[in-house]
Amino acid sequence: MKKALKGFILCFLIISSCNPQPNRSEMEEWKAEIAETERKFAELAAQEGIRTAFLYFAAEDAVLSRNNSIIKGKEAIENWFEGQPMENVQLIWSPDFVNVSASGDLGYTYGKFTFSGADPDGNPIQSEGIFHTVWKRQVNGEWRFVWD
Repeated sequence: MKKALKGFILCFLIISSCNPQPNRSEMEEWKAEIAETERKFAELAAQEGIRTAFLYFAAEDAVLSRNNSIIKGKEAIENWFEGQPMENVQLIWSPDFVNVSASGDLGYTYGKFTFSGADPDGNPIQSEGIFHTVWKRQVNGEWRFVWD
């Protein structure tokens, strides 16, 4: 009987350790990390430009969805930005919502953005919308976007 009880306890411990659930403070910490990364992303875009910020915060395998097209990979994103007029433009955003996976390796944000600038003729343009970004924790622990 003692062997059976010890065997049951051992099996229970092994099974319960296979799917550890993060505690609430871990989840909140991960969400805060993602929110802070998003804040730094927007701040860099405001200070150094949209192209610089997107290239800095993109994972190597990042994907952008732009104008019904998919741009795959950091190098392709860099090439795409080279063809975009980025002088005198501004992109402002802030997440309204942040969530993270139970494993702490994927998260996502969404919220409102405002893009403003001028068309080739110098006429002011402005668009507003909703952004959605998927974040992935990198091997070094930093968060980089994999979908925008």
